[in-house]
Amino acid sequence: MVKVETADYPIYFGGEGYASLGDFLNEKQYSKLLILTDSTCNELCLPHFLAHLPTTIPFEIVEIEPGETAKELSTCEGVWSAMLDLEFDRHSALIAVGGGVVSDIGGFIASVYMRGIDCFLVPTTLLAMVDASIGGKTGIDLQGAKNVIGSFSTPQLVVIDATYLETLDPRELKSGYAEMLKHGLIYDESYFNHLKAIATVDFADIETLIYHSVVIKSQIVQEDPHEAGVRKILNFGHTVGHAIESYYLTNPAKNRMLHGEAIAIGMVVEAYVSTVILGLNWTAYQDIKESIQYIYGKEVFSETDVEEILQWVKFDKKNRAGIIQAVLLAQIGQCSYNQEVSKQLIAKGFEDYLK
Repeated sequence: MVKVETADYPIYFGGEGYASLGDFLNEKQYSKLLILTDSTCNELCLPHFLAHLPTTIPFEIVEIEPGETAKELSTCEGVWSAMLDLEFDRHSALIAVGGGVVSDIGGFIASVYMRGIDCFLVPTTLLAMVDASIGGKTGIDLQGAKNVIGSFSTPQLVVIDATYLETLDPRELKSGYAEMLKHGLIYDESYFNHLKAIATVDFADIETLIYHSVVIKSQIVQEDPHEAGVRKILNFGHTVGHAIESYYLTNPAKNRMLHGEAIAIGMVVEAYVSTVILGLNWTAYQDIKESIQYIYGKEVFSETDVEEILQWVKFDKKNRAGIIQAVLLAQIGQCSYNQEVSKQLIAKGFEDYLK
């Protein structure tokens, strides 16, 4: 498959990517490589990666705990300390092999270690392939608030190998699928229509679908690398979705919710809000709601849950001077950012989600 060439770095697919990664590493002759992964990927994915890594540069493997709870400053401090103990200098490089958390935290660790070392991303989950590894955003959570510490720092190269998806359970695959549905909703109606009919999607050709999502996100990012304007549309569903995710992450009474699961709910709620503010056609909204709930089911929220979730909305990075600013749909495939939204209207969106 043809690579995706962004303004700052290439994105390779499949076996070609490892050869290109090896060529780049050998040309730069880094002093040492840090391979950052988590305990799950270390067992399931790293053997495949190491078998395809064509370089003799010495490397060390550092493993973090899996899951969103690892995405915090204490984890970074542990990795930085290990790098110092292992004598990594500013001519070394980091390769993040893992899902969205490893991609986000690995990019951040590399972006500030000795004021920045080169970073390479090898995403192993669908979510990381179509979202976290694309666009140069790095970040960690603070007190449960999503990605409030981070940097814009592009990798040198990304390798997307769909072979890793064989290690995922269906729930993790569906989590990544939510971001692909989002790409269709904000940018490409025909893509959304194709993906929503999940029963007829040919997952034997998943790499083609990943490629399409990567192209969409890359095009948007190149227009606005630092999210001053149009790149904000990639946050559709995230104002509410991140609030849900934070609430579930910090509430010990709640079961674990994956990123894509929270974003799927957020897209339904924000689509409802879109009908009120931007006049999204009600039939289109019902299509979005029914399609997403068919794939992800319906989460049950109590009145108290919604009140607590609305408290988390204030931490959304798109807000300005305490005013909630969300991305809303004018129609499927067309959206607008910096739309002022009230908590009361979001609460009504939850009410309709539960109908």
